[in-house]
Formats: sequence, C-alpha cells, structure tokens
Amino acid sequence: MVGMGFYLPFWSIAGIVFNSCTAAYQVEGGWNADGKGPNVWDTFTHQGGDRVFKNQTGDVACGSYTLWEEDLKCIKQLGLTHYRFSLSWSRLLPDGTTGFINQKGVDYYDKIIDDLLENGIVPMVTLYHFDLPQHLEDQGGWSSDAITEAFDNYAQFCFRTFGDRVKLWVTMNEPYVVAKDGYEKGIVAPGIKEPGTGAYQTAHNMIKAHAKVWHSYDLLFRRKQNGLLSIALNSDWAEPLDPTFLADQEATKRYMAFCLNWFAEPIFISGDYPAIMKSQISEMSTKQGYLSSRLPEFTEEEKLMIKGTADFFALNYYTTRKVKHQENTHSEPSVSGDREAEQIMDHSWPCASGSSWLAVVPWGLRKLLNYIKDTYNNPIIYITENGFSQSDPASLDDTQRWQYFRLTLQEILKASRAAMSKQLMMLKRCKLFILTME
Repeated sequence: MVGMGFYLPFWSIAGIVFNSCTAAYQVEGGWNADGKGPNVWDTFTHQGGDRVFKNQTGDVACGSYTLWEEDLKCIKQLGLTHYRFSLSWSRLLPDGTTGFINQKGVDYYDKIIDDLLENGIVPMVTLYHFDLPQHLEDQGGWSSDAITEAFDNYAQFCFRTFGDRVKLWVTMNEPYVVAKDGYEKGIVAPGIKEPGTGAYQTAHNMIKAHAKVWHSYDLLFRRKQNGLLSIALNSDWAEPLDPTFLADQEATKRYMAFCLNWFAEPIFISGDYPAIMKSQISEMSTKQGYLSSRLPEFTEEEKLMIKGTADFFALNYYTTRKVKHQENTHSEPSVSGDREAEQIMDHSWPCASGSSWLAVVPWGLRKLLNYIKDTYNNPIIYITENGFSQSDPASLDDTQRWQYFRLTLQEILKASRAAMSKQLMMLKRCKLFILTME
C-alpha cells in the first residue's frame, strides 16, 4: 500500500512535509526473481483455497522490483521528503540465515536507499513486515524460541549493510496482527490456528526478538551510525458503549490492554505485560482447566532486557470502536474470549468504501495520541500508518479522501497544540508527531 503522509511539529502547521509508505510483499513482485527465497505469504497465497480475495497473490503486485525508477519519479513529483519501505528478508537472505547472502537483493535495496538520499528523501526502513522466510517458518517461525537469534542475525546484517545511510529503523510492523491473525485465527500467513495459545507465544517471542535487536543496535552500531530504532504498533482508539456503565468502562480498559498495551507496556514502561491482561488470562485459564496461565511469563532478566527498547513511538492508526462488556461463556480458549470486550462500530460514523471495517473517526486519532503521550512518558510519536481506502474504480472527484485528510490533520493539530500548551506550562521542550497516511 502506498501512502501519503505529513510531518507535523507541535508548534507550526507550516512544518508539514509529505511522506509515504510501502511494504515489500505488497509492492515488489518478483517473488522468485534473482535468487529470492520463498516467504510465508508466497506459500499462503499459492495454496489457494479462497483464503485471499479471488485467490490473488503478490507474485507481480505493483512490480516495484523492476519499476523502482518509476516509483522514484512519483515520489519526486509528489514532493515527498520521507519514504518508509520494508526489506524482504528472503530477498536478502533466501533461507532466512546469513549462510547465503543474495547480492542482487542487496543491490536492489542499495539502489533504493542511494536514490532516495540523492534526491533529499529520508528512508525509514522496516526489517520485517509480515513476510517471514518460509525456511524459518518450517522450523517453527515466530512460535519458536529460536526465531529471536535468527531475527537478530538478520537485523545485524542489515545494520552492517545499510546502516551507514539509514537513520530510522522499525524492527517489525504490527506484531499484534501477526500473532492474532497469523498464529491464532490463521486467516493470514502463515495460517496457523492455535486459539488461546498461539498468539501469546508468538507475541512473546516477537517482543523478545525486538528487544534483542534494539540492544544489538545500541551496543554495536548506534555510536557510529547515529540512528533511531523502534517497533510499529497498531491500535484502535476505544470508548465505552455506555460511558456511565462500569462494566463497559472496564471492558474498554481490557480492549486497550489486549491491543496496544500488550506490546507497548513491556517495551516502553515495565518490561512486562499489563497487569489487567495477566490477571484476566490467568483467571480464564483456571476456569478452562489449565494448570497455569496460557500467557507465557518473562523472566526478571528478560524484563530488564525488554524495558526501554524504543527510541520513538511508531503508531499505526485506522479507526475507533465502541466497547461493551461481553462475558466469556465458552470453554474454547481464545484471545477475544480472554479479553471479554465486544467491539462495536457506531453506524453514525462514515465508512471507507474500500473496507467495511474502516469507520472514519479522525477524533479517535487525537484521543489515542493524547493517551500515548500521557501513558508512555510523552514519547516522540511517528504515525507510521493511517489511511482511507476506496473501492475501485475511485472517482477522480475525490472529495471523501481530501476531507479525510483535512479532518485528520485538524485533529492532529488539536493534539499537538494541547500538548504544546501543557509542555510550555511545564517548561518542557516540544516533541513531534509524524504522520503517514495511506
């Protein structure tokens, strides 16, 4: 997906710059070209079975692997100053390990980075955006403890190869989606269905892998390369369906704990999962006959390793939900059952024509930004994804999209001005929101 973005300092609307983002599997194509190895999305889509819309694949996609120069022309024509893209792990390391390095893959990304810099465009590089090498998935993937070492080796290879020019790194994109949809529900690659356990084990390993990579960068590369590194976390904003009903208020807290805070609290605050999440899963596990909680535990050493492993807060926001309490009466374990919170889309909110789930709620972004500021010690925030989808063919009279952009920017400006006002009163320096829209 290609996005339009804005860079918005707290203190000046005049500071807007344009930004965009893509993901390797979604745009590159060339799925087996020039020595690239297969990844889990290659396997998932090639298996068919209507798990993907019209059994489509990313074999060709946007053809960016052979059409990069055309992409660069578009970036320049739009006046973009930043470009976020992801590296295809299996294009660089076909089996996921450094045992064999695909030089043509290295050359491809070298050219992208060099071309961007030559044109005054800042690259932001994501190491992992859903496309795990199939060889590593065959060995257990993100559900295996061994993945942390493999991811660290891959990351260090990328830092050595590209880090002299890349100063903004994202370790992984939306681990929540990988864990819940890829290893519990099985509706996205790699298609594993392990309800009640798969998502928790996957998330556990992804958090440890992220932290390990952050420490590797901090210890071995930061002094010379002077870059910043974080993890892109997705989250809705959530509000109680009935603001006066205590059960809905508590359900809303659980909704946030089982989404954003699942990953953000260990990484930014405590090194451990939210207390409400741990108690909820433990209670449900006991009711279902488990001898211990289905949520893995971090050791004290791991908590110390995980805490504080982000240099900025990278946020993917798309929509907002109303939340009501929903008691779990099922014996089958699941993340949604543990959460005991039903999400509801308010039908008064407009909806993007290209995605039935995407209610357009710009004020939700403002409230989420304020929540992150207050909860996570006022970090620098990069809004790494945000957007508005339309069904094909999109009208050239694109009033819905520009209205979306306008309303979203207005809400970010409100958030930034409110934060600036508080910071001035506290005599603190202003920080930045950076927005990427799709």
